[in-house]
Amino acid sequence: MTAGRKIIMDFEVTPTSHTLADYRARRGYQVLERALAELRPEQVTKEVAASGILGHGGAAFPAGRKWGVIKLNDEQPHYLCANADEGEPGTFKDRWILENAPHLLIESMLISAYALQVRHAFVYIRGEFDLPYRRLQAAVDEAYAAGLLGERILGTDFSCDLFVYRGAGSYVCGEASALITSIEGKKGYPRNRPPRLTVRGLYQRPTVINNVETLSNVRAIVEMGGDAFKRIGTPKSPGTQLVSISGHVERPGVYEIEYGTPLAKFIYDECGGVLGGGKLKCIVPGGISTKVLTAADIEPLTYDHASLTAAGSGVGSGGMVVIAEGTCMVRLLQILLRFYHHESCGQCTPCREGMGWMHRVIDRIVAGQGRPGDIEQLIRISKANDGTTICGMGDAAGYATLGILAKYRDEFEYWIEHGRSKLQGRIEVAAHG
Repeated sequence: MTAGRKIIMDFEVTPTSHTLADYRARRGYQVLERALAELRPEQVTKEVAASGILGHGGAAFPAGRKWGVIKLNDEQPHYLCANADEGEPGTFKDRWILENAPHLLIESMLISAYALQVRHAFVYIRGEFDLPYRRLQAAVDEAYAAGLLGERILGTDFSCDLFVYRGAGSYVCGEASALITSIEGKKGYPRNRPPRLTVRGLYQRPTVINNVETLSNVRAIVEMGGDAFKRIGTPKSPGTQLVSISGHVERPGVYEIEYGTPLAKFIYDECGGVLGGGKLKCIVPGGISTKVLTAADIEPLTYDHASLTAAGSGVGSGGMVVIAEGTCMVRLLQILLRFYHHESCGQCTPCREGMGWMHRVIDRIVAGQGRPGDIEQLIRISKANDGTTICGMGDAAGYATLGILAKYRDEFEYWIEHGRSKLQGRIEVAAHG
């Protein structure tokens, strides 16, 4: 399903579209062949920088700037990691690539590895992914058999091995430094920085980690040129975004939309609006770590980083959850805080203790034992966690909490005062996906 310009989803999905034969029929690996024959490594990086592409994993850091830190010919190994540990609730757009276009990721990673002088590359994939893992591993096996991975690729001096590494179900391993710690065989704890991972990353060597979707755009960037890519989307958000939309929506799924698309048009025209013709209450625009936007907030917005940031939220991981009128936001926050408490790795005291504290407070409110100061307590803990943990998990839980409390504080006040939901006797539902 697509809306506007197509870069990733530019083909019809069939039972065999993920195979090497079908990918080659779509001109697969031709851009790699041209890059190896005609471009120097630094020229590839120059095109990526010129494209202005931002990271699609949540942080939206310019990929070209990250790549530019890598010093070529420095006589030490460099590593490339694709972050396929897609664990943000409501986010499943990278899964679409892994299942339907694994060779696109492999070709793009090979072009990236050539640019960064990488001999060994990794895909760190979420352990719960079954079909995505089998599709990706089968594609890697096909690529090796065809001479597209390994020694002297396509008859050139370029060699690269690609390893698929399965995680063990830890949400925090989607954070870049925890991801490489896990690959090294250690407990998946995030690392303090500096030094940056592009200076000391995997095995203490320069490492580039990009999201699956970010890397999958590299083929198109090199094919059309960075300047042409930058003319797609908006000046500050070039290109397209895969959006996984779920919840109370008529047509859930994965869509590719061009940055700058009116947000309301996307939800109502492309995705069919609210399930069953209901009214929209709010959306979570980019994974549960982004602040909710009400139906009124959405009307003037376009889908791009600048617009959503100005509205107090963000594109995040591209996981949009539609929430209908009748949803109890107290219970929704309870679900979110239960998740964050469960997934805290426990390394940092503010997150380890703060997640449990917030979870206990919201459970007590829902049990009808709320206290007058509970809302302020949730706000204080959220703010105390902001910027005090090694990774952004403590911050993310706070953003989600503060966003819901800012828009729907009355529902929490009612439950604390009356010991039940403000929506008692009406439909009480929670966002799903």
